[in-house]
Amino acid sequence: MPTNFTVVPVEDVEGGSNSAAAAGGSKPARVGKRFDDEENDDNSQGPHSGDDSQRESSPFINSDDDGEHYYEGKNMALFEEEMDSHPMVSSLLNKLANYTNLTQGVREHEEAENEDGVRRVTVVVPQMGTFIGVYLPCMQNILGVILFLRLTWIVGTAGILGSFAIVSMCCICTLLTAISMSAIATNGVVPAGGSYYMISRSLGPEFGGAVGLCFYLGTTFAGSLYILGTIEILLTYIVPTATLFKEGEGAAMLNDMRVYGTCCLLLMALVVFVGVKYVNKLALVFLACVVLSIMATYAGVIKTLIEPPEFSVCLLGNRSLMNKQFETCAKMQVVKNNTVTTELWSIFCSSEYPNATCDEYFTLNNLTETQAIPGLLSGVIKDNLWGNYGPAGTFIEKKSQNSVQVQDTPTDKLRPYVINDLTTYFTLLVGIYFPSVTGIMAGSNRSGDLRDAQRSIPIGTIMAILTTSFIYISCVVLFGACIEGVVLRDKFGYSVKKNPVIGILAWPSPWVIVIGSFFSCCGAGLQSLTGAPRLLQAIARDGIIPFLQVFGHGKANGEPTWALLLTVGICEIGILIASLDAVAPILSMFFLMCYLFVNLACAVQTLLRTPNWRPRFKFYHWTLSFLGMSLCLSLMFISSWYYALVAMVIAGCIYKYIEYRGAVKEWGDGIRGLSLNAARYALIRLEEAPLHTKNWRPQLLVLCKLDSDLAVKHPRLLSFTTQLKAGKGLTIISSVLEGTYMTRGSDVKTGEQNLKAAMAAERMKGFSHVVVSSNLRDGFSLLIQSAGLGGMKHNAVLMAWPAGWKQARDLTARRNFIETVRETTAAHQALLVAKNIDHFPSNQERLKEGTIDVWWIVHDGGLLMLLPFLLSQHKVWRKCKMRIFTVAQMDDNSIQMKKDLQVFLYHLRLDAEVEVVEMHDSDISAFTYEKTLVMEQRSQMLKQMQLSRTEREREIQSITDVSRSSIKRKKSPVVFFNTPCIPEDEVAAATKQPAQLIHDRNTASHSTTNDKAAGAAPDRVHMTWTKDKLIHERNRHRESMGVKDMFSMKPEWENLNQSNVRRMHTAVKLNDVVVKKSQSSQLVLLNMPGPPKNKKGDENYMEFLEVLMDGLDRVLLVRGGGREVITIYS
Repeated sequence: MPTNFTVVPVEDVEGGSNSAAAAGGSKPARVGKRFDDEENDDNSQGPHSGDDSQRESSPFINSDDDGEHYYEGKNMALFEEEMDSHPMVSSLLNKLANYTNLTQGVREHEEAENEDGVRRVTVVVPQMGTFIGVYLPCMQNILGVILFLRLTWIVGTAGILGSFAIVSMCCICTLLTAISMSAIATNGVVPAGGSYYMISRSLGPEFGGAVGLCFYLGTTFAGSLYILGTIEILLTYIVPTATLFKEGEGAAMLNDMRVYGTCCLLLMALVVFVGVKYVNKLALVFLACVVLSIMATYAGVIKTLIEPPEFSVCLLGNRSLMNKQFETCAKMQVVKNNTVTTELWSIFCSSEYPNATCDEYFTLNNLTETQAIPGLLSGVIKDNLWGNYGPAGTFIEKKSQNSVQVQDTPTDKLRPYVINDLTTYFTLLVGIYFPSVTGIMAGSNRSGDLRDAQRSIPIGTIMAILTTSFIYISCVVLFGACIEGVVLRDKFGYSVKKNPVIGILAWPSPWVIVIGSFFSCCGAGLQSLTGAPRLLQAIARDGIIPFLQVFGHGKANGEPTWALLLTVGICEIGILIASLDAVAPILSMFFLMCYLFVNLACAVQTLLRTPNWRPRFKFYHWTLSFLGMSLCLSLMFISSWYYALVAMVIAGCIYKYIEYRGAVKEWGDGIRGLSLNAARYALIRLEEAPLHTKNWRPQLLVLCKLDSDLAVKHPRLLSFTTQLKAGKGLTIISSVLEGTYMTRGSDVKTGEQNLKAAMAAERMKGFSHVVVSSNLRDGFSLLIQSAGLGGMKHNAVLMAWPAGWKQARDLTARRNFIETVRETTAAHQALLVAKNIDHFPSNQERLKEGTIDVWWIVHDGGLLMLLPFLLSQHKVWRKCKMRIFTVAQMDDNSIQMKKDLQVFLYHLRLDAEVEVVEMHDSDISAFTYEKTLVMEQRSQMLKQMQLSRTEREREIQSITDVSRSSIKRKKSPVVFFNTPCIPEDEVAAATKQPAQLIHDRNTASHSTTNDKAAGAAPDRVHMTWTKDKLIHERNRHRESMGVKDMFSMKPEWENLNQSNVRRMHTAVKLNDVVVKKSQSSQLVLLNMPGPPKNKKGDENYMEFLEVLMDGLDRVLLVRGGGREVITIYS
């Protein structure tokens, strides 16, 4: 419905602008300016930074100069901050009104720059209306060579009814395509580029490039068709004596066509290269030739009502004869009262004498002469209603004529009979005729030169199609009603003195048709050689097909020189075929492919109902587009099924090439909308039913860390993801930045770009996502909960082991990791943690040998079994063998366990070696107690000591040193030395300056505890250490401690948390077994124990995992999501 706009002037409240001007022309100061002045005063004291964050914090973003550029006054001061990105409606409308649509392709020579860089006077092309700009170009392109050279033959072969069906199908196909094209062309401004532009912007670069190249090939072969038509007219009707080859009439004609066609092609290419503007200026002359020829044909039809032409055809029996070699259609003639033989007698008999031996068929049948054009009132239309198909080499016969049939002899081919030169059938005629209805894109190609393209293109194109359809259908009926059937089937007019059949019908002379069709074919050939290179240049300049980019260059004025050379080369292929009937089905395929996708584009856009689909042309419907698409596909296979397959394969290859190698273009195409609809439908379907175990595959959420430069810190994590996924399923690469989105918005974009670049380097197909959160913990929680959409959500989380958690200044890394483990467990998602991820192989490496060891301690869904199989599918791990270890307790039958596990793996279709490791109950070693003691000491210290960041880091390092010393003491279990918790770096620090340490009595060393028992100590002891005092105190600690044996330490061990002792015992025992069996394996997969339910034990959880993985290089900790992921059933 129309929308009415009312422009309301807004006046200033304080007197208005006019009064202000009258008072001296001074404008009232803007509010924004006052703020700007104050801000400038504030900023004058220090350097001003132009980054986004500082601009965001300023009261008004625009400076005073920028504001004045867009707006003066204070009526719209509320919006003045946004004038950069949201201009005033008045300025927007002014820009739209002054919009100029530059056409793609060549600039005229007058518009090119001189060598000295001075531009010449620009030629102003007047805007054209519907008649000149669309109707006449379409008429010129549609009417052409087939009308003059083949339509009469098609009518005679297929009959009036068959020809009517062929013409109707083709015209309906182009009419439906024109309706779809009109809808697309009126849905916004269409620059020059015709079907390529419309299809590529409607269906995307893949379809656009494929169909654009098909349309280019069709246009190029159309040039071959018109050139072959030109040479056929020249050698058959204008200069028949100019033949070069004489050996055999059929072969000689083909060779003549090749030679003359190549010369004509080179001449036309030279004309196009030198003066393309003259080709455009001669277009009306060529169109006038076509119109005059058609008018002469209609005038000849009307003349048959008054007086039929004098052309006659000679029949021997019922066979048509070529009458070029004789004048009299008789065996004998009377000359000066003497009966003598005619030229025909000499042709069919051994001599010119009456007693000569003659051909049997000539002897038994009489010669009759009938009118070639009986006229409209003769009733010949009844004989021409039905088709007369036949194989190649058969005689053209009049079925209603009586004749004595004899057996054919080899000499019959040498007689002057008119013979079918190729096998005729309905589908062949469809392929030959269809090029006569192409050319409907001529109007849309000129859209940049039209006064109102959205009105002119639909009206002009559809009117041109209706006009030409009327001409074709009327010609079919009139030819069948006026011309004798044997003459209609005579393709080259041999039976009528070698005149074109349509020419003997025309008035006043056949030469009107000969000259008119000759210039028409020349003009059409020049137009094809002009348009095809520009179409290729437009495709090349779009950059969607990399290897075509060289054809986007040309001369200084834009002439597509390289594209013209390629066009001439392809056009020469069609000329070497040398047969108009063989070339016509080829270009029919490419044009039909193009029209098919025009209809598809309109149907897709209509069905998707995208908000941008608002064509001004309203007389369209998706059913019409779908019918046109079906008709195009049907005509392709009707014309030539093998050519159709070849054209589809070519288009498919180009499509896949653009998809694989082409540049990424976003044109808002319909295929993207179709993909969105399909994705929405699929996501809804995925949520309708729970996922079956057979369909389970790891859908990974990869928690990737970015460094200070926002680059991927562990690229091997992406490599491992690629090896695990092999491009299948869902992969989301995500990262978390600390801060707020308002301040780190640009970092998010940079991070996502870096993630995508890293994914592209690893050839990973997936999605990248960077979020900003106040802390990493909340960011990880947000991703685990909300990543994915609908049924396409992740079911597994992959992350790297936080290797520096011990050296961290605070406990954040440890807490983040443990909470991530808890959240994945609560969300029923699997968790994969890779230790030493930087040591994992890259995608370019190939592991020649080795094993992937699976330590199956507890069953948590079978993910441990599935992961090695998925890895072995990748070429990096393909040669690694799979080994599965499981642990047997004292009361387990290890032999039976091994047999059962082998049967289970057999049913799972997994090839792996099986080994059962027996772990006997044993006493907890002193090493385990000492590890637990050190672990708890560290935890208590970090909890209760109120240290600064630097001092806390030193304290952690001291505990680490103690832990290492305890490992050394494991080799001599009888004697243990305990050193005070004074870190080494404090010794160095004490040599430089005094340092203050604050010790809590509850976290002191063993000697401190003994001292506390001897005498009460204050809650906090403040000690200032110097270098000498530090060394003296250290020696005193050693002397007071002395040597303690194993039994004297037992009371301290008994005070430990027994749960921690048991856990540490399990970790140490398992680590011993795993290191012994799998230290040399390429990858070790371990069951990951969960964190304790009581959060008070969190500080010890990381230590257990460290002990479990100690001494192993590549480790993947696996924690199942609580559901079965592998099954033995099919």
